[in-house]
Amino acid sequence: MQTSADQRDPEILQLVTFHVGQEEFGVDILDVREINRLMDITRVPHAPEFVEGVINLRGQVIPVVDLRRRFGLEAAGRDKNNRIVVLELGGKVVGFLVDSVSEVLRVSKTLVEPPPAIAGGIDTDYIRGVVKLEDRLLVLLDLQRLLNRGEAKELQEFGP
Repeated sequence: MQTSADQRDPEILQLVTFHVGQEEFGVDILDVREINRLMDITRVPHAPEFVEGVINLRGQVIPVVDLRRRFGLEAAGRDKNNRIVVLELGGKVVGFLVDSVSEVLRVSKTLVEPPPAIAGGIDTDYIRGVVKLEDRLLVLLDLQRLLNRGEAKELQEFGP
């Protein structure tokens, strides 16, 4: 059980962790609006390449970015583990399609190391750091920087 003191501790990061391919990533829980099961994604003609389509989330049309595609990974079949992580990106609500969501994790900021110079084909510009846990490494993403300026602008112009 978390106490309000836990939530305010500046030395603790609360992360939502998820998988894309074989890798595990984390994002600050404060950036996440909600996590949804996979729902019907409607493809939109002439949508940017990185946009899988749009979903209707309680009457709001939201673009969905497939992180597999964004990271240059092969497409995979969809299953019951897929999730759409919804957050606000540059003033626009966006969904990110991930293979699965793992857990909410609390870690000390002292466990975060700077991003490596080369991160297996993933552009380090949007990696905040790497968390060394006892049994695994967790890559922290900066979702605000996940799309380059041109892509973010294209996403802003996409949708209603």
